[in-house]
Amino acid sequence: MCCFVYDYFLHRQIRLTIKDIRNHNRKMAETEMVIMVTGGSGLVGQAIKTVVEEEKHSNERWIFLSSKDADLKNTAETRAVFEKYKPTHVIHLAAMVGGLFRNLKYNCDFLRFNQLINDNVLESCKDFKVQKVVSCLSTCIFPDKTTYPIDETMIHNGPPHQSNFGYSYAKRMIDVMNQAYHQQYGCNFTSVIPTNVYGPHDNFSLEDGHVLPGLINKVYMAKKNGTPFTIWGTGKPLRQFIYSIDLAKLMIWALRDYNDISPIILSVDEADEVSIKEAAEMVIDAFEFKGEVVFDTSKSDGQFKKTASNAKLRKYLPDYKFTPIQQGIKETVNWFIENYESARK
Repeated sequence: MCCFVYDYFLHRQIRLTIKDIRNHNRKMAETEMVIMVTGGSGLVGQAIKTVVEEEKHSNERWIFLSSKDADLKNTAETRAVFEKYKPTHVIHLAAMVGGLFRNLKYNCDFLRFNQLINDNVLESCKDFKVQKVVSCLSTCIFPDKTTYPIDETMIHNGPPHQSNFGYSYAKRMIDVMNQAYHQQYGCNFTSVIPTNVYGPHDNFSLEDGHVLPGLINKVYMAKKNGTPFTIWGTGKPLRQFIYSIDLAKLMIWALRDYNDISPIILSVDEADEVSIKEAAEMVIDAFEFKGEVVFDTSKSDGQFKKTASNAKLRKYLPDYKFTPIQQGIKETVNWFIENYESARK
């Protein structure tokens, strides 16, 4: 009888334990994730917004910050926005960004302002006990003198290209900070490294924008005004371009499922690398531009190549299908034409 009673209560205790675990797992699944995206009004932030609105996960509340919500260079304003929204997760996109020629002109500003932003955001994430942070880096952080393809282990192997060393060093330090916060505080901070991003909501400035949006605006103006389309540089440098919607999907995957402090490159395959000239020709085709094309070789080419390996990504997502660049450019061109008056330029 005694043994029977003991077995009965032991069995009941085990059943209760299993039930408790199941209830805990269910509650965890039902717990709302509050995901705050810094730089949420920019190219990648708007792409993430597009993706999550299509997915409609009931247990996720997304907050997309813009510079109107807080100056993240300011410690007090940064902490105030964390206090207001109390995020459980953060995707950190906010940064001072620009193309080659803006970097050449403002290297000190790129260094200082981005360091301030990153320090304020990550320290606030630690203080407010954010469960996970995914920060966005760039392939320009890699050493100028290196072997190709570059991979995640090579970030700190030498100085970056001189043209954008301020931005590059500030972004590199996010990786160092992630490791330090993990080692000292146990924080789950990680980062992703996309190659050249393009898509709707980009900055299409002729002076300060990145290469593809700049080319798109130039062809638009050349077609509108009946003038030649001028490409700065020789057109020979090689780049891997990733469509913003693809990057958004992969960053959301990283937030939910990538559990490593070390960074991961988010890029199309090496075989999909194209020259600036080839990218320009795709833009020309998308606009059906028939005018003269001129190369201004007095302008700098910048770094010749930044070929990145996505082998680490492919181990996790071997079958991921990237948007073909011709399709992505056509969709971006269509968006730019439709939203010309309100687009950043």
